[in-house]
Amino acid sequence: MALSVREYRARIKSTESMKKITRAMELIAASRIIKAQQRAQAAAPYARELTRAVSAVATFSNVDHALTTEPEDPKKAAVLVVTSDRGLAGAYSSSVIKEAERLVEKLKGEGKDVDLYTSGRKGEAYFKFRQRDVVQAWTGFSDQPTYDVAAEIGATLIAAFLADAEDNESDVRDVDEVHVVYTRFRSMLSQEPTAVRLLPLEVVEGTEAPDKADLLPLYEFEPSPSEVLDSLLPRYVQSRIFFALLQAAASELAARQKAMKSATDNADELIKKYTRIANQARQAGITQEISEIVGGVNALADANAGSE
Repeated sequence: MALSVREYRARIKSTESMKKITRAMELIAASRIIKAQQRAQAAAPYARELTRAVSAVATFSNVDHALTTEPEDPKKAAVLVVTSDRGLAGAYSSSVIKEAERLVEKLKGEGKDVDLYTSGRKGEAYFKFRQRDVVQAWTGFSDQPTYDVAAEIGATLIAAFLADAEDNESDVRDVDEVHVVYTRFRSMLSQEPTAVRLLPLEVVEGTEAPDKADLLPLYEFEPSPSEVLDSLLPRYVQSRIFFALLQAAASELAARQKAMKSATDNADELIKKYTRIANQARQAGITQEISEIVGGVNALADANAGSE
């Protein structure tokens, strides 16, 4: 019984050590999520103004650009899955992967082949473990993404979208559509896996149509509208990817904070449980020892009485 008490005390000690770790990770995630929210909010005005500029050029220039042209018969789609580099974030990565799997099944049901691109080690490991090809993976920045990484991802996806099917370059894969699956940050308690089509672009500034009586503005483009679109549209794609990465980073930190808080609470309950069982075992051991002493005393008394 004494050995059992020692075992429970060892478990209590190890659980307390784990509780310290989960508590520290919870506090770290709580401190970082504020910065992640601020970065996402700071990027919103730039994305909004860029959307307005692109909308104006695309609406009033009457120029057909390669990034905005719908293919007649799409045969292949690219899907970028944004996951985390590290675990201990609850169901964050698994939720994004499930949403990506649903999108892949939908695209295959439409008769399209799918090329997979991943951001984060969790997504890359998931698909490689299942022996599914990943065209390109980006890792090491999931909780603190930079615009340089978003620009690299955007350039790769744009090159795949603009590539000709007869292109002999081995590192370029031609696709007709580009989709992004990431986690949208709603609040500290709500993070929503979201799938959006990135290419071909559907640039919409507002949801309400202007009144017929309203006068539409006149635009003059310098240089030509096609050159403006050539400059703006890639930046627009990169800004959307960067905004998705920032949203995913905030969602990852919120999910990690929630998961670590749950782990800390579970550790508290486990410590209470082990402490109660250890006290019961110690009391049972003391009772047994007392019973053995009393039994021995009674046996000696009976032996002395019999000798007399």
